[in-house]
Amino acid sequence: MAASRDLVDFARHRRRILSGRLKLGIIPSLAPYLLPKVLPVLQERHADLTVELRETQTKILVEELASGALDAVMLALPVVDAEIETIRLFDDPFLLAVPAEDPLPETARVSARQIDQQRLILLEEGHCLRDQALAYCATARQAMPLSLGATSLATVMQMVASGYGVTLVPEVAVDVEVRDQRVKLLRFTAPEPGRTIGLAWRRTSPRKVDFVALGQIAIEALGATGRTKTNKPAMAATPAD
Repeated sequence: MAASRDLVDFARHRRRILSGRLKLGIIPSLAPYLLPKVLPVLQERHADLTVELRETQTKILVEELASGALDAVMLALPVVDAEIETIRLFDDPFLLAVPAEDPLPETARVSARQIDQQRLILLEEGHCLRDQALAYCATARQAMPLSLGATSLATVMQMVASGYGVTLVPEVAVDVEVRDQRVKLLRFTAPEPGRTIGLAWRRTSPRKVDFVALGQIAIEALGATGRTKTNKPAMAATPAD
């Protein structure tokens, strides 16, 4: 089925870049912060493009990409699948969100060992953001962090604002999720924890030029905000992710 879809795409998209239909998957911890910047640019520059969005967890997105149900996926790298090609778009560092009354000043730099593991609030299992946070905190882990079944970062941030604990928040989400005066952000000591955001597609897809163009638009859209760092080299292809 995936091969048949790629053959149809080859016939339809030989001329114009980013035209026709594009089935795009994206992880929930990225969609609300990246799409409002990217979609208007796509509409302005590529009016002939129809984007069909699918927002869900990484495992499902990768499965649907491999099967041909999706054309491309924006997610955190790496993707361990020899049949999927990826490019790196930007680095997204994490910050520590704490209640505003926390005694540490906003200028302070914190380490993993300074995080109270019993107060660490994370998304429910299955979200890659949870796994990335746990990986950073693993050396200092003393007890299971609070999960509370939260499926969105917005819910977790409300828990922090209400004084229930602390959490790691990706910098790309700060403008949207950290508007509450009851929350303040602390940066980590070097090397800062974070994730690398990339774009993935099937190696057999004939639309690589479309996906590279889409990735460049995402980088430009974020660069205009001055929020997330796009460390060099951007758009780096990963040969065997």
